[in-house]
Amino acid sequence: MGSIAFLLTTLVVVATPGTGVVYTLAAGLSRGRRASVVAAFACTLGIVPHVVATVTGLAALLNASAAAFQVLKYAGVAYLLYMAWATVRDKEAIAVDERGTPSSAGRVIVRGVLINLLNPKLTIFFFAFLPQFVDPARPHALPRMLALSGVFMLVTFVVFAAYGVLAASVRGHVISRPRVMAWLRRSFAGSFVALGAKLALSGR
Repeated sequence: MGSIAFLLTTLVVVATPGTGVVYTLAAGLSRGRRASVVAAFACTLGIVPHVVATVTGLAALLNASAAAFQVLKYAGVAYLLYMAWATVRDKEAIAVDERGTPSSAGRVIVRGVLINLLNPKLTIFFFAFLPQFVDPARPHALPRMLALSGVFMLVTFVVFAAYGVLAASVRGHVISRPRVMAWLRRSFAGSFVALGAKLALSGR
């Protein structure tokens, strides 16, 4: 059950339009499918430093105290509510610059890595949510954290690549339907609120 909950939370967080999604969409719209897949891979690669830093710190923090656990839990609730508010408020989440010129794969990768490397959403996600799905009393807590982080990275690549390939396939339609984008924003916001309420009511 915990793995399913983690996967659902990961899907909502990854699929919510953010800097990484916008970058992948822009690559697909301006340079085609190949560039969108390269951009998705680059954004996924940018997650690695967050994983290393977070797992190293959480391995000790999870065993500290119940108070530390509660702090992490409510930080997660606050972040989910913030994401709900930001998702509704940001009406230009899928604005794309179509003036892009051909770029090398190396440049696409560097930009994608920097986008997710500097994305605070990732650090907060790992610190706030990873502890919810790891039992610190078990001897294999660290390998489980690494495994869950790997799942997050895999989902990120698949979802971002799907966004980019879709954008490359339906170029004009992605940015020309404001009603569809408004509906998507409201759906994502509602999902964040629901997840926040569930997290707030959950026990250790």
